[in-house]
Amino acid sequence: MNYTLDTNMISALMRDNIRVKKKLRDAVFDGKEVSINGISYYEIRRGLLAANASKKLKVFDVFCRRFRVLLLDNQEIFDRASKIYADLRKRGKLLPDADILIAAMTLTQNLILVSADSHFSRIDSLAVENWLKA
Repeated sequence: MNYTLDTNMISALMRDNIRVKKKLRDAVFDGKEVSINGISYYEIRRGLLAANASKKLKVFDVFCRRFRVLLLDNQEIFDRASKIYADLRKRGKLLPDADILIAAMTLTQNLILVSADSHFSRIDSLAVENWLKA
């Protein structure tokens, strides 16, 4: 399966985290596709712009040219997100809307979400890997 990166993994890469960089390099070497979900793109970009971090913004732009950015571009994603929300609400385990949308994009594209956020485990059938751990 292929991967999509959550905000915390992109941040780790931007901070030159050796473990995450190695996992990314290994995935690419193994022929896996790695993408950035559009919400994480927004979260990283807005943070860099707000901090006026022009050097890091250039690095991020290069990174984004290397890896595809997944967009909220079809109704299936929103339908899946709505089901996730309803399920989590029934169980009293809601997540922020941004994370629900990230999960829906990931599931719709049949990807593995690379994230350090353990709360994604609340979403049935969502495959998650934490590249910050050994």
